[in-house]
Amino acid sequence: MMRDSLLMPALIIASVIALVAACFLGSTALPADRLLSALFGGANAGDRLVVWQIRLPRAIAAYIVGAALGISGAALQGLLRNPLAEPGVLGVSASASLMATFSLYYGIATITPWALPIAAIIGALTATAVITIAALRTQSVVTLILIGVGLSSFAGAAMSLLMNLAPNPFSLSDMINWMLGSVANRSFDEIRLAAPFILAGGLILFATRRGLSALTLGEEAASGIGLDLRRQRIATVVGAGLATGGAVALAGAIGFVGIVAPHIIRPFVGHDPARSLIPSALLSGLILVVADIFVRLIPTSSELKLGVVAALIGAPAFVWIAMQRRAGND
Repeated sequence: MMRDSLLMPALIIASVIALVAACFLGSTALPADRLLSALFGGANAGDRLVVWQIRLPRAIAAYIVGAALGISGAALQGLLRNPLAEPGVLGVSASASLMATFSLYYGIATITPWALPIAAIIGALTATAVITIAALRTQSVVTLILIGVGLSSFAGAAMSLLMNLAPNPFSLSDMINWMLGSVANRSFDEIRLAAPFILAGGLILFATRRGLSALTLGEEAASGIGLDLRRQRIATVVGAGLATGGAVALAGAIGFVGIVAPHIIRPFVGHDPARSLIPSALLSGLILVVADIFVRLIPTSSELKLGVVAALIGAPAFVWIAMQRRAGND
């Protein structure tokens, strides 16, 4: 088993390799000398365009989205003490997707390129506010989960209604594409819009990570050693909501990676939620970059969506991890 001290360096090195590979690979592979030249301002204008306007922002977007979902999943699993918890469990992802779909349905997204991500962030912040108010009014984690399930169900039904009433096939296609998740054609401007929300959410989760470790003892024991349970719930919900909202604003709906990455990391950090946050973010970002490379390389008539490929990779991995844990327990 990999030593804990080697985990972070290994993930960082693997992440750098994946990001560089994402710049190399595509419909037309760039030789190493042309890639390096393009990265440092040389080469011809075509190579610089491919690297700086298409491949690099796409790879960075995939990594940032994965990192946001990974750290949110690890924090929520620690807070709820539920290995099935992930960013969608509180309804934030679905609410963000609903507002994005709403902007597409009414043509708001055509007004400015900023309209769609801003709508998604508004949806995420709205759901986060609802969950935060619930966290202030209840002491039950189960209640928070039920409210999250209710928000997700309502948002899913509303999105289905909008798609059912889509005024034309083009609007319906845009809605479906958003729901399937993708980082294709993302720019550094879109990354700059979503990054502050993701960074703020990640910092909140990291700053309150010790409370997640205390919760492994149980809520009564954690409260007995001085943990403010209400404050911890609110901080985790707000942090996960901001990070997830930024991720959905940048890439649409992408699932499973927020569940799988923390599961893989947990044995390497002694099953400590606090120590799993950053490694989970790094691994989740790495997984999405690799998945997006596959998306670009798979020879299909139309490019597959990242959310679809992430689920195809994540679901079998999750089943395998669950079976290994069950075998170990038995």
